[in-house]
Amino acid sequence: MSLGRSIDHWGTNPGDAIDAALKAIETALQDLLATDPAYWRTEQKKDLLERLEKLQAQQAALKLRVLASAGDIAEETGAKDASGWMRVELLVDKAVARSQIKLAAGVAEYDLVAAGLAEGVVSQDKARVITKALDKIAADPIASAEDLVLAEKLLVDYATRLTANELRIVGKRILAEIDPVRFEDAEAKALLAEEERAHQKTALRVWDNHDGTIGFDGVLPVSMGMRFKRLVEAYAQPRKQQLVAKGAPLPPWERLMGQGFSRLLETVDPAALPRHGGDATTINVVISLEELRKDLGIATLGYDETNGTTISAAEARRMACNATIIPWVLGGDGQVLDAGRDSRFFQPIQRKAMRLQQKCCQAEGCDMPPEWCDAHHLEPWAAGGKTDLKDGALLCPHHHRLAHAPGYTHERLPDGTIRFTRRP
Repeated sequence: MSLGRSIDHWGTNPGDAIDAALKAIETALQDLLATDPAYWRTEQKKDLLERLEKLQAQQAALKLRVLASAGDIAEETGAKDASGWMRVELLVDKAVARSQIKLAAGVAEYDLVAAGLAEGVVSQDKARVITKALDKIAADPIASAEDLVLAEKLLVDYATRLTANELRIVGKRILAEIDPVRFEDAEAKALLAEEERAHQKTALRVWDNHDGTIGFDGVLPVSMGMRFKRLVEAYAQPRKQQLVAKGAPLPPWERLMGQGFSRLLETVDPAALPRHGGDATTINVVISLEELRKDLGIATLGYDETNGTTISAAEARRMACNATIIPWVLGGDGQVLDAGRDSRFFQPIQRKAMRLQQKCCQAEGCDMPPEWCDAHHLEPWAAGGKTDLKDGALLCPHHHRLAHAPGYTHERLPDGTIRFTRRP
């Protein structure tokens, strides 16, 4: 489907009309924001919320149309897609930006979904649910093109009466609704396929809450998820029983489960852990020479204050009982080592040092973690560049390719990041 279909164009100076339309929207919003809803009638509040819901869908439709044609933005900035520009200029997290770009491409494939968004009857969340369901049907060898068309029509209709979560449930069985005889037998096979996909979707995300705690969430296949639950409960239940025996008040079950999970981690034997990157699984603790000399020192668990978290030196020593610790003692300038021209390739110890200093891909607007980056010579080796830290930069595979591509130039900015520009 072409997103330009049925769209009015504004002639030779479309920018003027776009600017005028945006200013009218901004003015109308400012007028509404200048009023206090506390003084509105109940019917006015209900009417506004209903109309805003529709307007948000239409705004999403417009934004997705633009994102679907934002390839020129990516080309201009040397990024894989417009998400790099969105992160730098709009301060949108890359994961969120890429999710929106992916949805834009998905909506572009389905006329009725795009029309529903433009009419305001299909929200962005529902559009994401529908496109995922339709993509699944399109990949189903049993389903025909006619089935796909009918499924799209039914799901867009359901979207006017169901929430996004309800629509997701309907989407899983929409083919059985279209033709029960043909598709109900396939549902059992689909369940097996779903279980296989569940293994592919397995994921774990961990982040620092910067309040002394670590947050995490994840996705596990049902069979592994239930096993995980039982393992944690095995450590949580004894704590509960001890409190009951003492007559002490019970904390929330979530806290008991969290304490059980912590105990499960503490009892893991480091010697039984797999080796990774040619090394046993390790924890890096960074501490300055000055802090090291103090009785009460402060250390960083991880690579730096941004990607790591601050702990006491005492806690680091406690952790050393149950984990392999790599201590990094830094001087005033933070320098770790310099291999000069002794080696053509950056050595593992140098890569670890670069992670300490650079934190992520050094390309402007890119936040690829250091573990996924290549070590790049800013001054080419063949031109006399040295394999040392001051001449090295971490670049993700995409930007490392651009660094050697003749169609792009790159320069190091004062803050150390690297800006890529397409040659004219």
